[in-house]
Amino acid sequence: MDNRFATAFVIACVLSLISTIYMAASIGTDFWYEYRSPVQENSSDLNKSIWTDFASDEADEKTYNDALFRYNGTVGLWRRCITIPQNTYWYSPPERTESFDMVTKCMSFTLNEQFMEKFVDPGNHNSGIDLLRTYLWRCQFLLPFVSLGLMCFGALIGLCACICRSLYPTIATGILHLLAGLCTLGSVSCYIAGIELLHQKLELPENVSGEFGWSFCLACVSAPLQFMASALFIWAAHTNRKEYTLMKAYRVA
Repeated sequence: MDNRFATAFVIACVLSLISTIYMAASIGTDFWYEYRSPVQENSSDLNKSIWTDFASDEADEKTYNDALFRYNGTVGLWRRCITIPQNTYWYSPPERTESFDMVTKCMSFTLNEQFMEKFVDPGNHNSGIDLLRTYLWRCQFLLPFVSLGLMCFGALIGLCACICRSLYPTIATGILHLLAGLCTLGSVSCYIAGIELLHQKLELPENVSGEFGWSFCLACVSAPLQFMASALFIWAAHTNRKEYTLMKAYRVA
């Protein structure tokens, strides 16, 4: 194996490993989107109701998003979290004390919630199904797992290529990484579109802002790494095969 191709293969493997770690961390963390809102220091009846509804297994899209807006929420692919006072009161204490230490409460999205239909008017089941938002949500949930699976399968083929001491099988690895990059890019695009459409339906309250979190950024970084690894794998395998064919033809001649 030529040193150029071996170097390209090693660099591609490193890029592939980094992108896999980034993608796995992105899937497993809860900071795809973050809301910033004023701290709610007292526990009124309304606040208590919001917390209770947020923790309910029957919370609909509007219910948990209202809580996310109000209590510095963060959203991942699997979980949603809010930050609330550690100890709650039915009255407003005269001054801030240690009882106002903030804690993070998280609820996991069930599989039913992941595949549940989204409505034109969030929270109103009589408003009709919003097919666009429904399929965007499903794609943003499924595509990262498809991407991770393709990269793992590509790694197995690359391992076989090392055992066989041949770069040719890595063409398949490159193609799988290309498909993985497209899946990651599709997931990121679906998430952005879904968030924008949601905020058109549910406007953010006053003094509340939202931004994409570091989990989302990891997915964004993972996509170009996958494309670069794919390009290196395919280039090394194709060029090495071409030079081998030319050398063989020259020896025959």
